[in-house]
Amino acid sequence: MPDAVGVEMIKAQRKGNGNFELSEAPSHLIRRCQQFYGDLYAREAGSCELTKQQFILLCALEQHDGANQTTLVEITGIDRSTLAEMVRRMLDKGLLSRERTEEDQRANAVAISLSGRKALRTARNAADRAERALLDALPATERQKFVKSLSQIASAAESYASNGNGKAHKAPRRSGKRQ
Repeated sequence: MPDAVGVEMIKAQRKGNGNFELSEAPSHLIRRCQQFYGDLYAREAGSCELTKQQFILLCALEQHDGANQTTLVEITGIDRSTLAEMVRRMLDKGLLSRERTEEDQRANAVAISLSGRKALRTARNAADRAERALLDALPATERQKFVKSLSQIASAAESYASNGNGKAHKAPRRSGKRQ
C-alpha cells in the first residue's frame, strides 16, 4: 500500500479535469529517461558493433562467464526468447561461444570470445560516456542519490518478480471500482 506521500504524488498527476499529467508520472518519466539514454548510447557507440542489450549481455557474462541462458535471463532481465535470439546472432558474429553444460545436457553455457571482449571494451567506453551525459542533467550533488534510488526501485522489481523461491509473483488484482 502506498504511503501518504506516494498517494499525494499520484493525485498530483491528475488535473482538475481528470486528465493525466505525463510530465509528473514516474512511469512515463522512467520511459523517457530510458529513451534518452538509448539515444546517448547510440551517439557515443557510433559504429560500435554492440547494441545496448548486447552490451548488457556481455557485461553479465564478464562477471558470470559460462553461465547458462536461464541464469543470463535472471541476471539481465532480458526475456528468454530475445536472449536466445541475441545469443544466436552474437555466436554468428563470433562474439560468444556456447557449449552444452556437463550438469544438464539440455542447457548451454555461454562465454565471451576474444573478439567479444574487444567489442565489450569499446562499448564500455561508449556506455560510460553516455551515462556521464545522462547524469549531467542532474546537479553533481544529486547524482549518487539518483542512482541509489534507481537501485532501490530495481531491487523492488526483483522482489516483486520472485516470491523468494523462484516462482513468479502475480500482481495484486485491483477491484473494478475507481477510488
